Amino acid sequence: MPRDMHAHDERLTRMVLTAMHDRLAMDPVPLDLPGDVAALQARLDGLINAEGTDPHVVMSTWTDVLAPHVMSSDAANFLAFIPAAPTKAALLFDMLVSGSSIQGISALEAAGAIAAENQVLRLLADLAGMPATAGGVFVSGGSAGNLAALTVARDVGRQRRGLGRGSLTRVAVSDQAHSSIRNAASILDMEVLVVPTVDHRLDGPALAAALAADPDPGSVVAVVATSGTTNAGIIDGLASIGEVARAHGMWLHVDGAYGGGGLFARSVRHHYAGLEHADSFIVDPHKWLFAPYDCAALLYREPHLAKAVHAQDASYLDVIHHGGEWNPSDLAYHLTRRARGLPLWFSLAVNGTKAYTRAIEASIDLARWTARRIGPSRTCGCCTSRRSRWSCSSGWAGARGTTTAGPTRCWPTRRRWSPRPGGRAGPWAGSCTPTPEPTWSRRSSRGWPERAERPIRGAMAPTARPAPRGPAGG
Repeated sequence: MPRDMHAHDERLTRMVLTAMHDRLAMDPVPLDLPGDVAALQARLDGLINAEGTDPHVVMSTWTDVLAPHVMSSDAANFLAFIPAAPTKAALLFDMLVSGSSIQGISALEAAGAIAAENQVLRLLADLAGMPATAGGVFVSGGSAGNLAALTVARDVGRQRRGLGRGSLTRVAVSDQAHSSIRNAASILDMEVLVVPTVDHRLDGPALAAALAADPDPGSVVAVVATSGTTNAGIIDGLASIGEVARAHGMWLHVDGAYGGGGLFARSVRHHYAGLEHADSFIVDPHKWLFAPYDCAALLYREPHLAKAVHAQDASYLDVIHHGGEWNPSDLAYHLTRRARGLPLWFSLAVNGTKAYTRAIEASIDLARWTARRIGPSRTCGCCTSRRSRWSCSSGWAGARGTTTAGPTRCWPTRRRWSPRPGGRAGPWAGSCTPTPEPTWSRRSSRGWPERAERPIRGAMAPTARPAPRGPAGG
């Protein structure tokens, strides 16, 4: 008898919930391994067919064949990229959101969901020092948030300066800006004014000098500052950049996708001084606010400006536009949207903001402890370690981990961990000094060489407790 795919199936439900329970209970979470897509696709041959496949066969294919080749970004040893550390509360509520078919377009359809999301957005706006009029929306990620904000910046800039749709508009960015900024500018047909930075940090004087030297500064309608660069976590000089932006009538957008979560930490909050002057601001809760993928908060100082740009006008949408309030669909280039801010709302409400502060402070303490441990190492150098101003040139590990030829990353070489300008192979730069190659003995079971001289085991305990996976152990 054909399966009724819309009828409740108790066995199927329990099977999936059991799998979810087992995943949530994993401690530690396995890292798993990369896989060959073509080989995995071959193993899926015939799984989708005209009559359907037994659910247990499909689930076992996922757990035994596919899942082991999906890297777990919430694993403790996931270190190659920016990890995730969603709380258990957020993950559980995300499952409820997915099972509730919430269409988060408007207050007409999802007033309860939007009220909860707006409570979180208000919290973030208050931490950023933005005015009571500020508001925003949750989008899929930093790239989407940057594109939506720069779309508003471009159109507002045109209106303020009396520029036509075909007129040249530009955005000032640092040489450390996230790749999505240039991509957004290309999509919007905006040109980019790249402002060189000193020690990888944009500030007001550098922006002012670039504008003064430019033959057409009037075409620069916006500037993008960063609160937490992707390569080094550096916060730009937001206050001085804001002063220059206001003097030139430019829109100030702050990309805090990576580092914006630091607003919860009192120990570093002063680095964000000037954020309160931003016209738009983004932060990715799926990076440092312990939310599951995908979740980015986009805030506007004056949401009505974004509504004028993004709100879609059609006869079938008239009913959602009654009244003066804006809807989530009015503030970005989407219409259909998932209520992706709800898992963060639930986790914040359950765990409390103090738990978030403790977790983020612990992350910072762990980074500082790691930098101190790297300092005396013979085989590893600390390329970018910051003190009060988060400066690339003030590394605790000493000058050997610092270059002056651009962004630095550590790459293993035959001589030592070698900082390379821009992450490319090249000669030693700046004040980096190569050290003799360490001695290596047999290879380990995973094929990596083991060092003959084992690290000292004493005094390895961190002075501050390691960062938990999420608030309250979540």
